[in-house]
Amino acid sequence: MRTLTVSTLAFAAALAGCSSGFLSGEKVDYRSGARQTTGLEVPPDLTQLAREGRYQAPGAVVSAAGSNTTAPAAAATTSSVAPAAVGGIRMLRDGDLRWLQIPMPPEQVWPQLRQFWLDSGFTLEVDDAAAGILETSWAENRVKLPQDGVRRLLGGVLDGLFDSGERDRFRARLERTPTGSEVYISHRGAQQVVSGAQRDEVRWSLRPSDPQLEAEFLSRLMVRLGSSTEQAQAATQSPAADPAATARARLLSGAPTPSLEVDDGFERAWRRVGLALDRSGFTVEDRNRSDGVYFVRYVDTQAPDERGFFGRLFGADEAREAQRYRIALLGGTAATGERTVVAVQTAEGAAITAPVGQRIADVLLRALR
Repeated sequence: MRTLTVSTLAFAAALAGCSSGFLSGEKVDYRSGARQTTGLEVPPDLTQLAREGRYQAPGAVVSAAGSNTTAPAAAATTSSVAPAAVGGIRMLRDGDLRWLQIPMPPEQVWPQLRQFWLDSGFTLEVDDAAAGILETSWAENRVKLPQDGVRRLLGGVLDGLFDSGERDRFRARLERTPTGSEVYISHRGAQQVVSGAQRDEVRWSLRPSDPQLEAEFLSRLMVRLGSSTEQAQAATQSPAADPAATARARLLSGAPTPSLEVDDGFERAWRRVGLALDRSGFTVEDRNRSDGVYFVRYVDTQAPDERGFFGRLFGADEAREAQRYRIALLGGTAATGERTVVAVQTAEGAAITAPVGQRIADVLLRALR
């Protein structure tokens, strides 16, 4: 394992004179991180599985919703969404959720989106044109490493000794709309945590998603697609929607299958549920926007595991098998008004009676609150 031990970290910090900072104001630099060979794995309840040979070459039909030509307009125009128009590309913002609205079909956006991540220094673990999903491997943001004299002196020779203690991975989701495409980028982070009586044990733990990192890569993607740097920065700084309008969610009691109620209409609920699934690491195999259904895989962690919840962040989990489920967005009743019910269903669309259904609902609730 190439990461620093606690003692090595302390030694490096002492040599560095406690000096650290960002490289020339840059926020991200994952390019040099592509040389790493030790890959993080997501926690066992959210394992990303092999895609059963469904990968397709760039240029194929991209969006899973592509066959649904009658799908509703993807971008809501309500006051809860703050748009920032940049040429033909618009960055829309709803609370901490941002996405791009692009006046090009997915077939044209996909190869540029794919090359964008490769040029940014990432390797791709998920490259599924049929589902419109790209997901990077875990990588280190090298900007967070100390930029001092010792690092500059030794970095070229002993670069592997320096470690920020953090890793990031990103998922890009491409959807077809009647007027072009939408791109959503979500972030997941992991960090080293020191524990033990002697403070000599280091383990990996998930850290909260960073909406600013998501916005940074959306901005860079805008530049890649033809916007100027100034235009992309202005779009990123567009005002957020009214915080009071931020959707809230709660578990529903007495429902035939584990369900949540989200305080918003379908369009906004669809975007927020999609982001919740992406940030929580579910494997989204397919989706049907016109029917309001996400098809996902989930690994239940309630089976005995002596290594613990995060014990396999650095190793594959071959023992557990992910099961398929549906996350269905259903219309509310007259009493609920502009609210949407989010139901956890079996792969066939039936109600779930097993406890795993409630555990999936709990994961979604934490992400949607």
